[in-house]
Amino acid sequence: MRRGRVRPALPGDATRIVALASAVASEPEGWLLADASWRSVADERRYIRAVSRHPDAALFVAEADGDILGRLSIMRDPHPSSAHVADLGLMVAASERRRGVGSALMIAAESWAHTAGITKVELHVFPHNLPAIGLYEKLGYQREGLRLGHYRRPDGELLDAILMAKRFP
Repeated sequence: MRRGRVRPALPGDATRIVALASAVASEPEGWLLADASWRSVADERRYIRAVSRHPDAALFVAEADGDILGRLSIMRDPHPSSAHVADLGLMVAASERRRGVGSALMIAAESWAHTAGITKVELHVFPHNLPAIGLYEKLGYQREGLRLGHYRRPDGELLDAILMAKRFP
């Protein structure tokens, strides 16, 4: 990662996070389920505030030179029987992929999970997202299953998702 840092997201990051999400959602590979509109800056700002007050969730950004390079959200499963599990979502700017941004965000999420008493972190990734799958495997995540037709794009297309997870002692 170029000289930058990973930190908790702040409400003032909302405009730059929305711009990142819109750019990633606009890529022809279809990395995100959202369309290019993501959510409004006001909605993102409210989301950031809510997460910052939530004891079972965190939102991190990778930042360098005033740019938001990536965003990661992580949240504990709300069901009491699976409260030891957290789910995460990651996005990285196209220009910053394979430069350590995703790894840095994942490490921050795992540190938060450890502190929160989480013993399993899981995520979904599209089967066509081979670079992300490679990153997750490099970090010790394993495939746990394939969810056929699990997600629906705004245009109605159904997409499969690979469930990956990492367990902590």
